[in-house]
Amino acid sequence: MRALGFARCFSLALLFLAIPAASFAGVVVSVAVAPPVLPVYEQPPCPGDGYIWTPGYWAYGPHGYYWVPGTWAMPPTVGLLWTPGYWGWGNGVYAWHAGYWGPHIGFYGGVNYGFGYFGSGYEGGYWSGRHFFYNRTVNNVTITNVHIYNKTVINNVTVNRVSYNGGHGGIEARPTHEQERWAHERHFEPTGMQRQHEHAAGGNRAFLASENHGRPAIAATSRPGEFHARHDDRPMPRQEMHGGRSERPDYASRHDAPHPSAYHPTNARRDENAPHRDNASHPNKSHEERPH
Repeated sequence: MRALGFARCFSLALLFLAIPAASFAGVVVSVAVAPPVLPVYEQPPCPGDGYIWTPGYWAYGPHGYYWVPGTWAMPPTVGLLWTPGYWGWGNGVYAWHAGYWGPHIGFYGGVNYGFGYFGSGYEGGYWSGRHFFYNRTVNNVTITNVHIYNKTVINNVTVNRVSYNGGHGGIEARPTHEQERWAHERHFEPTGMQRQHEHAAGGNRAFLASENHGRPAIAATSRPGEFHARHDDRPMPRQEMHGGRSERPDYASRHDAPHPSAYHPTNARRDENAPHRDNASHPNKSHEERPH
């Protein structure tokens, strides 16, 4: 009997190990108070080929809401895209639906996180084979030897900084039939670097909303866990913001990339404009190979 019980426990453990991490996309924590509005910030430069932008968000800990800076992250494997997490109102509380990696961009509450995540889908780039193509009109990409394209997208969403779905003052958005279907795909939880990034932010009182009043000194980082302030990382007055929830994102003010005139949310896909590989020299940037 003892051997049989051990076998059952061992089999159950193997079953849990075999289950995809779709459960990570479920509700993790619920709070009675709505999260603060999203801070306004600029996107730091992409650090290397294969990195994908993961927008910042308000997480909740023992001392209340705290900001987890947006960062460039490597996916668990080639071909995966990031669906951001979001806060959603239901049953009298605000529940957190965690972000995840998957083959498609799922529902993230209609929250306009900026930088390609304008409430539905992703306009920041797409995978073609083993290569990621970056839309430089909404991404701060200046490194060499990466695939880029420039696509102007049309803005059909209300530009605001609301960080939650439903409830009083929340975003009224519902998942599409495609997004509901994609919710049942195999998903992958955030990488270890992403989890460490959130954990480190939660242990730093400077990221607490009660301390920074919704304006964290470091709102975004080039890589997970790099919490050192630069000019581009700091929150800005709304009239100065570029690339995020602004109606006029423009990286050409500091880089040579063309800027879009507007946005249109959609799922990440191949653009009709012919993409190309950027081989222009840049003395201060280095190319980093994506692990296979």
